[in-house]
Amino acid sequence: MQTVSLEVQELTIRSLESTHNKLSNAYKSMTEKGSNTTLVEKRRDAIKVGLDSLQDVWYDVDFFYDRKVTLQSKEILQSIIPSIEKQLAKAKDGSPQKTVNERRVTALKLAIESLADRLK
Repeated sequence: MQTVSLEVQELTIRSLESTHNKLSNAYKSMTEKGSNTTLVEKRRDAIKVGLDSLQDVWYDVDFFYDRKVTLQSKEILQSIIPSIEKQLAKAKDGSPQKTVNERRVTALKLAIESLADRLK
């Protein structure tokens, strides 16, 4: 896994935690409305696995997921990036939304790298 600064590590963890919280809230809201939650649930769970993987690498927190879950999470995280990159292309330079999405893409790529390393 590539070496990143402590600042990038902190921003990455915060970005993934924020994304996980947003997906958890969306899941709860959708469940209450009786909506289909499959996609949100898969993304939420994949974000959590990626977050746990990075925390294990950087902060020595236990990572207990099996190979199948790790592979599925990596694939789901990879599938999220194109939609965020589309949002990035539309965002104005210097806007808060652009900053958030840039950090989110970086965080997802680092999580994917971490998961890929586990699959070697």
